[in-house]
Amino acid sequence: MNWNQSIRQTHRWLSVVFTVAIIVNGVAVTQKKYTNSLGLVAVLPLALQFFTGLYLFVLPYVSRWRSKQGTH
Repeated sequence: MNWNQSIRQTHRWLSVVFTVAIIVNGVAVTQKKYTNSLGLVAVLPLALQFFTGLYLFVLPYVSRWRSKQGTH
């Protein structure tokens, strides 16, 4: 598995973890057992997802830029 596929797979799994964390937060709110530390559980996967998503967003532009650099 190459680097890009690893980042893409990590991004997918982080989205699953984030979704589960949001569901847990929702259940905690409905049961009135919500705490600030529980709210932060969703922040870590979201932050990691931001960086992997940013990498995946920029990837096509960098590839296009590199291919243009090689033709000169």
